[in-house]
Amino acid sequence: MVAVAASSGQQPRLLQYKKSLIFGGIFLAWLVLWVVLRNVGTLSLGAADLTPLHRWINGVNDAVGASRNSNPVFLYFFNEIRLVIDEFVTFIQAMIAQPSFGRPVPVIGWLGVVAIAGFVSLAVAGWRIALLAIAGFVFLGLQGLWQESMDTLSLTLAAVVISLLIGIPLGIWAGLSDRANRVLTPVLDFMQTMPTFVYLAPLTLFFLIGPASATIATLIYAAPPAIRITAHAIRSVPRNTVEASESLGATRKQTLVKVLLPSSRKTIVLGVNQTIMAALSMVTIAALIDAPGLGKTVVKALQTLDVGTAFNAGLAIVVLAIVLDRVTTAATERRKLPRWALFGGAGVTAVCVYLSYTYLWAAEFQSDVEIGSSINKGATAVTEWAQDSLPVLTNGFKDFVTFALINPLQALLAESPWFLVALVIVAVSFMIGGVRPAIISAVCVALLIATGLWQDSMITLASTLVATIMVMLLGIVVGVWMGRSRRADRFIRPVLDAAQVMPAFVYLVPFLALFSASRFTAIIAAVVFAAPVAIKIIADGIRAVSPATVEASTALGSSSWQTIVKVQLPMARGALTLAANQGLIYVLSMVVVGGLVGAGALGYDVVAGFSQGQLYGKGLAAGLAIVVLGVMLDRLTQAAAKRWTN
Repeated sequence: MVAVAASSGQQPRLLQYKKSLIFGGIFLAWLVLWVVLRNVGTLSLGAADLTPLHRWINGVNDAVGASRNSNPVFLYFFNEIRLVIDEFVTFIQAMIAQPSFGRPVPVIGWLGVVAIAGFVSLAVAGWRIALLAIAGFVFLGLQGLWQESMDTLSLTLAAVVISLLIGIPLGIWAGLSDRANRVLTPVLDFMQTMPTFVYLAPLTLFFLIGPASATIATLIYAAPPAIRITAHAIRSVPRNTVEASESLGATRKQTLVKVLLPSSRKTIVLGVNQTIMAALSMVTIAALIDAPGLGKTVVKALQTLDVGTAFNAGLAIVVLAIVLDRVTTAATERRKLPRWALFGGAGVTAVCVYLSYTYLWAAEFQSDVEIGSSINKGATAVTEWAQDSLPVLTNGFKDFVTFALINPLQALLAESPWFLVALVIVAVSFMIGGVRPAIISAVCVALLIATGLWQDSMITLASTLVATIMVMLLGIVVGVWMGRSRRADRFIRPVLDAAQVMPAFVYLVPFLALFSASRFTAIIAAVVFAAPVAIKIIADGIRAVSPATVEASTALGSSSWQTIVKVQLPMARGALTLAANQGLIYVLSMVVVGGLVGAGALGYDVVAGFSQGQLYGKGLAAGLAIVVLGVMLDRLTQAAAKRWTN
């Protein structure tokens, strides 16, 4: 019996050893062939060069533009959708953001907006959050960015309203119907796997550049959390509660309205919170297609490397995000205010709205009362100090990562023949997951070649892999610390939660100040953007390891290091692979953002496609290439997670 057990235990180790040898052999053969065939068959393409596919897309774009006002599909479908959404967004802007109805100011001025924000926060979240909301909105005005902030808020509100009108009913349907859930799940997976920028280019083809395309792109990005979380909330209601309602004679509609929805209210409000955060993040990114607001200010500042202006606008985005996040998070808890407080708050709000409608001082934030210029000058001064005083540290770190990680991996991927890289990718996919992942990888490789952007795709893949390696190193170090220490978790988790609230643009600003415009800046920004989710997943995985197992390891004389390496990390391997998967997806979503600060490759191609009409086709193809990379890496990490966990 002992011999049989020992033999069965040795077989997995022997199989793992053989696999490691095969992986090593594949990598060694790749290195040898790279030396022999370097820079042969790399399918390189110049920055201004176009392939027949790119020219064909440009032709489609021109044909669509020429037939926009004559083709029935556009006249009675796309144009009507654009008109309705434009009117909705314009209406909200007329209320709080833009001069309208022949007035030099919006219908509701700054004092009215601040009062409404405070009253809504008081009603749903309590007086402390109300004070936070009032202070936050006043701060936006003091920054000298009131109109830009209200434009951003208008687009966010428009997208959130439409997202919830679509998302909550679909989520309820998916929660009640297994068939609907099976149909919607892969669609939502695809929508959430696609990097945010990829939505923008095809939407401009049908809805033109402007608020309509920005709102629809935001809707696509923001609706999945509402659908998923609502469906999860409905399905999480205890079955015996539903059966009790049905046994009392309640109809299906009564059970939904009086049992399921009230029982899942808290979770659904969490879905609203996630939808608002996703919408705000996407609205700032949509500045690339001429969406008004704070994102536009950040984009212009990044393009001119004006760190002070970018920091001031980025700070406004963070303040707006924190206020919206805290209000909707606090709304998950029921709070009953005295009637006198509600009626008193409503009365004060009505007076403030009237004053803001009637008097200019209450409608237009006074430009002579502002601190934005001081923030701008301070950020610029800090940037200059950092660039003058810290080049030894910053340049040393940048050079180490660049020469030790980025350059070797980029040379291996981008300077190898395309057929060699394709063969390695398919072989590794087969070793990791079997036939199906290998087929998916082969299809993805073929699509990357078809886009005409193979070399740019390999450069982006190299940067993505380097960023993901750094995310996992940071995630393991901090995640293990949080998982083993409750005190560290209580201190670090709120910081991670706050970091996840901030839109992607905001991460570029401090690193642009430290490292100037370069691909390294884009990689570090992607690491900081992706790290919070990976750290929290790993921390939860470490904490989920049975305390009895950890105690047994300690009792046998294992040190803390041995317990971590030989017990906790191996038993949390499912969390590790999930963290790697999510890290890859988050890093890829920063690819195009990094194109604004010198990342190059696919990110630059997409940005150039938005700004230069003749490169539109190339930009759209680059967006497709990012999606393909995302699908390939997502499926590979999922296959690795499944096999490793099993």
